[in-house]
Amino acid sequence: MSSNSEIRPPLPPFTRETAIEKVRLAEDGWNTRDAAKVSLAYSLDTRWRNRAEFANGREEARGFLERKWKKELDYRLVKELWAFGGNRIAVRYAYEWHDDSGNWFRSYGNENWEFGDDGLMINRYASINDMPIKESERKFHWPLGRRPDDHLGLSELGL
Repeated sequence: MSSNSEIRPPLPPFTRETAIEKVRLAEDGWNTRDAAKVSLAYSLDTRWRNRAEFANGREEARGFLERKWKKELDYRLVKELWAFGGNRIAVRYAYEWHDDSGNWFRSYGNENWEFGDDGLMINRYASINDMPIKESERKFHWPLGRRPDDHLGLSELGL
């Protein structure tokens, strides 16, 4: 167990179905852009590498997310399971956002996740690249919040 008594199902060891569920729950959480809520999916002593930034602990992760969503406006994210085993999941994802000058980007990334027995994420390693796009090239047009169930995923979109 992680260093607290919270439980965040589904719990490891993951099956294909529970890994897909965990990925969708993470996507749904991040699409809220609510740093306080999202940070609760991480252990108190979580460790992150996000590009060249490191976060140690849930509070640093929350602060990172607050800064992120102040910069990355109209953020919409799609995640897809890449691989899983035991208490680990690998995902690939893309998200679209614009800066305060109206410049649009699609950010592509991969993450490796490790979970405690309680289902809280203890390690998150992310590699991300930003590609400038024109607003007309956007593929994620749903209203802010949860991606609709009938919206195409990354593979179906050719991403």
